[in-house]
Amino acid sequence: MNLHALRLFYTIATTRNVTRAAEQLNISQPAITAQVKKLEKELGIVLLQPAGRGITLTPAGEDIALLAARLFAVEQQIEQFCGQIQQGQAGQIALAATYLPAHVLLPGWLSRFKKQYEQVELTIHTTNSAEALQLLTSAQVDLAIYGGVPERASEWVEMEELFRDELWFVVGPEHPYANQHISLSQMMQEPFVMREQGSSTRERLLSLCRTHNLPAPSIPLQFNGLYEAIQAVTAGYGANFISSLIVRDEVARGTLCRVYVEGIHLENTISIWTRKHEPLSAAASHFVDLIRSHPFKQTIQ
Repeated sequence: MNLHALRLFYTIATTRNVTRAAEQLNISQPAITAQVKKLEKELGIVLLQPAGRGITLTPAGEDIALLAARLFAVEQQIEQFCGQIQQGQAGQIALAATYLPAHVLLPGWLSRFKKQYEQVELTIHTTNSAEALQLLTSAQVDLAIYGGVPERASEWVEMEELFRDELWFVVGPEHPYANQHISLSQMMQEPFVMREQGSSTRERLLSLCRTHNLPAPSIPLQFNGLYEAIQAVTAGYGANFISSLIVRDEVARGTLCRVYVEGIHLENTISIWTRKHEPLSAAASHFVDLIRSHPFKQTIQ
């Protein structure tokens, strides 16, 4: 079907006058009449009929005009939707987040974003550092939010640092090392409760041991979840090495206690990772801009 001719006919149907339709469309009256005649021949039905000195729609023409109204309304909706996507007002964002930003930072960021961009759909994959990098490099997500840095980055991705927080050794309040200053070798004698392999914080702990030529600590308990590991330490078993953002409230309440390891001061990087030389969608760019303007920097001193 010639949609251009259908639009000409629809304009005649809405104005009920060929001359006014031609003026509105800025084409000649003979041209618009010829196009409608071709449309009638194509469809095999008569759309317009003479009525005195003017024209009127045939019953079939009335029905076609109603269907055309629906068609062009949908066309307008498509144009509006495409415009919203181009402006970042609609669309989809898939992102991966490691456990720290997923639990502590993303809820606030997402709340702010959805209040401003309600039509944008977001899919969040909460996982460890290694899996987040794999999802990003395989284009299964648009960007990744890291608490920590993957041990092996890829030449296909780039990092933008947002801020840093401290990494703390923590134990339960009844632990003999609670609030004490000890050596790293003493700390490494303790059993650790950590996340699964692939966790960047776990890798930082093992790297710390390698740097200081110490044997790796035993990790008799490991969890896939962040808070499960914290709860085990809070209940009185072992130690944890963790971002201060995660446990700052527990330390303030006294349900967890820091262990001050002499000569050790490590920081955790909170960052955004994207694929190099691949522009983000407008919606994803808006989300990144929001994160940049509202980073979470409060830590316990």
